[in-house]
Amino acid sequence: MAMNLQQLRYVQEVAKRKLNVSEAAAALFTSQPGVSKQIRLLEEELGVDIFVRHGKRLTGITVPGREIVAIAERTLRDLANLKQIGDEFSNETAGSLSIATTHTQARYALPQAVKAFMARYPKVRLELHQGSPTQICEWVISGQSDMAVATEAIDHYPEQLVILPCYQWNHCVIAPPKHPILKEKLLTLEAIARHPLVTYDFAFAGRNKIHQAFVARGLEPSVVLTALDADIIKTYVALGLGIGLVASMAFQPATDKGLRALDASHLFESSTTRIGIRKDAWLRGYAYVFIELFAPHLTRKVIEASLRGGGEDPGL
Repeated sequence: MAMNLQQLRYVQEVAKRKLNVSEAAAALFTSQPGVSKQIRLLEEELGVDIFVRHGKRLTGITVPGREIVAIAERTLRDLANLKQIGDEFSNETAGSLSIATTHTQARYALPQAVKAFMARYPKVRLELHQGSPTQICEWVISGQSDMAVATEAIDHYPEQLVILPCYQWNHCVIAPPKHPILKEKLLTLEAIARHPLVTYDFAFAGRNKIHQAFVARGLEPSVVLTALDADIIKTYVALGLGIGLVASMAFQPATDKGLRALDASHLFESSTTRIGIRKDAWLRGYAYVFIELFAPHLTRKVIEASLRGGGEDPGL
């Protein structure tokens, strides 16, 4: 029996599910014995074990198995790219586009681009998947999403992702209307450090740059609560838990009427939001349009040159 794509899918999914064959079978809408049997048949044909077994349990991936898993992943990605190419030329206005991003980007940075894109491509199903910066990068690398939009972590994957800078931003301090910090004529790190602070989790949105700025001045702020998104930070600041430090884009005077903001851009290094695309990806035409709607300097020509590994510098 010759090897087939289904066997490669089974191998890829079992590796992805940390060797849990039951979870892999459920994800592939098939039976656990069926998955195990097909993997065994593939191993017999190749003449090597892909997985280490202890009884009926899989406990690891063999050395040749790691190479086989990598080849299976590349083959299945190439197959997906073939389908994308066919779709691109048979129907340029319908399909799906999956964007992995953080809460702050989805809530405050992406809406205008999403609105314009949906008006232009009403038959394209747009999916926004929110997670931590590391999660969203892994979703793109695994092929679950077409692109990642985030500030942190994307530049940690230069081997797997093409990284395109979109825009720069900084932070602001938020507080209830009568809070004493609002009386500061010029906001300082020392003034911030005198109050309980509510800010982002370390994985998010420039938190490391915040930490580095205080350390450089020999200060240790009293961080009383960390959160995964700006809306949660604003909620607890409004309750009087402390002052907040959030991305400037997350403060909107029209809707955040119970809060006031002070610019903190002079205190912290600016952060750059980036788009990450898998290096071997084939993008539909409308994916290029979405990126340009979000970051006008990232034209299709610039993106394609970056995917090829050369051409114009898309830097800000």
